[in-house]
Amino acid sequence: MAKRKLKKFAEVSSFGNCFFLSFEQARDAGLSMKGKWHKDYFKNEHPIVLELGCGKGEYTVGLAKRYPDKNFIGVDIKGNRIWTGAKSAIENKMNNVAFIRTRIDFIDTCFDENEVDEIWITFPDPQPQKTRVRNRLTNMMFLTRYKKILKMGGFINLKTDNEPFYEYSREVVLENNMEILDATNNLYEDTTPRDEELTNIKTYYEKLFSDKGFNICYLKFRVS
Repeated sequence: MAKRKLKKFAEVSSFGNCFFLSFEQARDAGLSMKGKWHKDYFKNEHPIVLELGCGKGEYTVGLAKRYPDKNFIGVDIKGNRIWTGAKSAIENKMNNVAFIRTRIDFIDTCFDENEVDEIWITFPDPQPQKTRVRNRLTNMMFLTRYKKILKMGGFINLKTDNEPFYEYSREVVLENNMEILDATNNLYEDTTPRDEELTNIKTYYEKLFSDKGFNICYLKFRVS
C-alpha cells in the first residue's frame, strides 16, 4: 500500500494538469499560475470553478464532463488522492480540468483577485472539537480568503453529511450578512427543484454516508 501511494505521488508530480504549492512558495510568491489560469493553462476565458478538499476529484471531473464551457480545478493536500481525478482527466483528454496539491490555507496565493467564479466544498472534515473551529473550511478566516479570489456575485456550494457542521456554516453566513441562495438539511428528500449535479454526482464520502442512511446537507451562498 505504501509503495502504491508513493508511485501515485511520483506520477502526480509529472502530470501536466497538476500543480504543487509548498509553504515556502505560498509565503514568498504564491503559485506561478496565479492570475494566469485563463491565459496560460486553459487558454480561454471560461468561468473557473474550484473544488476544495477534492479528494479523488469525483466532483471536479464529474462537473467538467457536464460543463465543457467551464474550467474546473480541484484542490487537495494529498497527492495520492488527486492522482485518481488527474489520471481520469488525462485519459479522457479533458482540457478543462486541473488540480493543485496544497493546503486550503494557501488558496488566496493560488489565484488572483476576482479570478474564480464558483467554489465547491464537498464533505470536508467537520472538525467537531471546539478547539478546532479555526480549521473548519467555512469559518470567517477561510471565507475571507474565498471572498478575495471570487468574482463579485460568485458563490459557494457546501455539501456535508454532518448536520452540526451544516448548521454552524449556515450561522456563520447569516451572522456575517451573506446571502443564502439555497439551504436544506436533507437534499435527497427535499423536493425543491435543483441542478441535477447535486444528486447525480457523488463523491466517495457522499456515497458512503448516504448508503448508511445519513442525511446529506446542502448550502449555497454568496460571500459578497
